[in-house]
Amino acid sequence: MKITKKDVDYMASLSRLILSESEKEKFTHDLDEMLNYMDKLNELNTQDVEPTVHVFKMKNVFREDKVGPSTDRDEMLFNAPKSEDGCFKVPRIVE
Repeated sequence: MKITKKDVDYMASLSRLILSESEKEKFTHDLDEMLNYMDKLNELNTQDVEPTVHVFKMKNVFREDKVGPSTDRDEMLFNAPKSEDGCFKVPRIVE
């Protein structure tokens, strides 16, 4: 794939970037090289390669989701500055 200066102009306008002529030429060259490299990578035979997200093998580190005992409501409300009907009472913040 070949990146043209027109493509860089279009991307710059979408990104609202003002580029000088030398920057446009540099980005045209750099983006074209990147796409050429990606084309080269696409030539690799990856048929037997398993898709992966990480380099290292990872496993789920979350604990098992089990129901357990919770803290007693009266115990939680014991140090609350204000409570009402078994709930924390806080100042109104939306008028």
